[in-house]
Amino acid sequence: MKLVVFSGAGISADSGISTFRDSDGLWAQHRIEDVCTPEALARDRETVIRFYNTRRKELLSTEPNPAHYAIKELEQYYEVEIVTQNVDNLHERAGSQKILHLHGELTKLRSTADESLIYSMDGWEQTLDARCPKGSLLRPHIVFFGEAVPLMEQAVHIVSAADILIVVGTSLAVYPAASLVHYAKPSPTIYVVDPKTPPISGIQNRVESIRMNAAQGMPLLAKQLIKHE
Repeated sequence: MKLVVFSGAGISADSGISTFRDSDGLWAQHRIEDVCTPEALARDRETVIRFYNTRRKELLSTEPNPAHYAIKELEQYYEVEIVTQNVDNLHERAGSQKILHLHGELTKLRSTADESLIYSMDGWEQTLDARCPKGSLLRPHIVFFGEAVPLMEQAVHIVSAADILIVVGTSLAVYPAASLVHYAKPSPTIYVVDPKTPPISGIQNRVESIRMNAAQGMPLLAKQLIKHE
């Protein structure tokens, strides 16, 4: 049975990673236009590179939390695939095997000339003049605001094949990713793990809400699903 997890910033927040949309989050401290657009990279490369270096340094000081490990445990009972809006590697570090990062990966860089040239990083710091083996400048492997989401079609394919869909730690406010729930088959139950139930309308699925933080609610849901397997 195929179980798909759609995860967002809330699951990483429980590991201590700063979120973008909370009142004290990253966007309260930084303007999107200054750090997360192609124009910002062209205009002020140093500020953008420094911003993502700081995010990587923060990531190195965090660990996966019980929500990540609960998802990993489900792999013993289900065919699990993760579609995540998060750019951290906490799902990987918890041991999950199939993860699709919709918005890029913080631990990778890519060529500014050819987006198919992607490189894993050692450590947290990208230097301003870092270049790929073919000579072009490197940039964070992040989908900036205003850029297409290249893996969206693949994500739709994964969600549309789900027998069970779990939505955890996402406000369903960032499009086009938020539209993924609408591609689920009508039959699966959609489990939503979040202190605030995100807006889900226009779907035929049964929705079961667990109004808890990811680190609390996801282990409870995993136990429930394992018991019924």
